[in-house]
Amino acid sequence: MPSLNCASIESNVFLSNAKRISSAGLPTTGKDLRCVDVDAEYKVMRLLGEGTYGKVHLAQHRTTSTVVALKHMHKDETKLKDFQREFELSYYMSPHRNIVITFDVAFETKHSYCFVQEYAPCGDLFEAIPPQQGLPEDTVKDVMMQLVSAIEFMHSKDIVHRDIKPENVLVYDEALKLVKLTDFGLARKGGTLVKKKNSSIPYTPPEICDAVYNEGYTSDTSTDVWSFGVTLYCCMTGNFPWEKADIDDAYYNEFLGWQKRKTVKIPSQWRKFSPRLMRLFRRFLEVKPERRCRIEEIHKYADNKWVRRRTASRYATSEINGDRSDSGEPNLTKLNMMFKAAGASAGEGLEEKEFREQRLREWILSLPEGETSGSAHGNTLSVPS
Repeated sequence: MPSLNCASIESNVFLSNAKRISSAGLPTTGKDLRCVDVDAEYKVMRLLGEGTYGKVHLAQHRTTSTVVALKHMHKDETKLKDFQREFELSYYMSPHRNIVITFDVAFETKHSYCFVQEYAPCGDLFEAIPPQQGLPEDTVKDVMMQLVSAIEFMHSKDIVHRDIKPENVLVYDEALKLVKLTDFGLARKGGTLVKKKNSSIPYTPPEICDAVYNEGYTSDTSTDVWSFGVTLYCCMTGNFPWEKADIDDAYYNEFLGWQKRKTVKIPSQWRKFSPRLMRLFRRFLEVKPERRCRIEEIHKYADNKWVRRRTASRYATSEINGDRSDSGEPNLTKLNMMFKAAGASAGEGLEEKEFREQRLREWILSLPEGETSGSAHGNTLSVPS
């Protein structure tokens, strides 16, 4: 039986096994799905994840011994056309190195529609981020460039993912040298009219936060750019920048004041970042979607420092406005206060901190299960203090 330890898995091995699985008597994609006895074809080992619309099992194909992930989508919650769209988009995107491989195998059981994907032995990116600390800068850059490559590929095919977040980035080794984008359940062709069906989460752009439930809007690649920017922040800090991008959110409103140049004072939780990274955040997190940059903008900043260096024990307030020259070297006499790893603001008492954390836990648990898959893994990212 193949090892389940965290190790890099080469795509060509899985593609080869995908062909073997497809030729082992299981139906491939098509309008008519054949009914399959899962237990006869697979040895189901354990549950990997579960949500409102279905569940994912770790399984071993009995003929090839390949360990795979079986994605089941409940028939009473999923239309056949929606299942086929997700499966076909997932399969269509599979050739890219940083997009999860979907085997050419789709079928149905009595209660669900199913398709088969490669198994990620090290979970997802959300689980890999140290809470209130974040990942090292070099690791973040490595992960982000892999993710950007996947998103660029999607956008080149005029496909919008619409659900970019750490929970949807699978990890294949402990050093994060190989990560892959997954979950195309919300993906649509650019320009498609869609309706708001879910509550807003920290990764949701403001134009969608402002929409009312069931209101229609057009899918656009700018949505992925915003969500990627928030994902970058989470990887760098181990925190959410806000609960949602709404003016009623104090943390978002504070960021908005700086973003719209109403103040030169950078919000405290952003002060660890270099002028160059703040310039990039300003481009990614542009409030107006039509003015938001393209995802490949990050290539201009990949070689710059993203974190400010500390100087002794004192820091001055910076006046970074994001319009500096492209040299981007930080002024060492105006370094900002680093965001404290403990996550509590100065002067915040233990009782206040516990109340804030309890409020966040209640907020996370109140969201629809499909929107907070990270909570099932022990969602410990928090909003800034």
